[in-house]
Amino acid sequence: MGSLSNEPFDQFLDSLKQAGVVIRNESELRERLAEVQRWRSAFATLASNGRVLGIRFESRSSGVNEAEIYRAFDRFEFPKSLRAAFAASLKAEH
Repeated sequence: MGSLSNEPFDQFLDSLKQAGVVIRNESELRERLAEVQRWRSAFATLASNGRVLGIRFESRSSGVNEAEIYRAFDRFEFPKSLRAAFAASLKAEH
C-alpha cells in the first residue's frame, strides 16, 4: 500500500479538518481506514460508532463551516443522508 498522503481518505479527512472539524484519535481512524478497500463505508461506521475506540468528531471552538463539510462529502461521493447526519452530530456535541 502507498503512503497515507496519497490515499483519498487522507484528503477527505484533511478537508473536514479545514472545515473546522476536530478529529479525536485521528491516528486510529487513519490506520483503520488504510486497512480497508471500502473506506467510505468504514468511515460511516466509525463516525457513528467509533467512540468506543476514542474516535470522535467535534467542532472547533470557533465553529465549523457546514458548507465546506457538505462539499467534502459531495466531492468524495458520500450519500447526502450521511453528510446531514454527520453535520447534525457536530451540532449535538455542543
